[in-house]
Amino acid sequence: MKKLLFVCHGNICRSPMAESVMAYLVKENGLTDIQVGSAATSTEELGNPVHPGTRRVLAAHGIPLVPHRARQMKRRDLEEWDLLIGMDAHNLRNMERLVGPSPKLRLLLDWSPHPRDIADPWYTGDFETTFRDVWEGCRSLLPALHLSERKS
Repeated sequence: MKKLLFVCHGNICRSPMAESVMAYLVKENGLTDIQVGSAATSTEELGNPVHPGTRRVLAAHGIPLVPHRARQMKRRDLEEWDLLIGMDAHNLRNMERLVGPSPKLRLLLDWSPHPRDIADPWYTGDFETTFRDVWEGCRSLLPALHLSERKS
């Protein structure tokens, strides 16, 4: 079982979007060996639901929203999850601050042919571009998970 924790600043926009997209892809591909979750690096949105813009863009693309309330990433997450996947370089720095440096800390678009940060739609208001980047990252990550299992 691979366990993936998607992480962004507040855990109300990008990381629950990535969690929902990956859960959808896992189900659509008939996979049962991947567990997904999400968390924040900050405490600003703790307990809050997903941002309405994230809900709207997921619905527009036919992606079910996973049940969610924002939570902060904890040190124990490093032991409980196989990969902790940030959305941008700022998230990655904050993740390292919370749990220390680790090869388990990566950026979602590291698996893409075009690695880059995923912009925060809280600031840009552009949930569609964020969705496209998250979709690209999750679609690129999924086969990499199974390749690494075959090599083990």
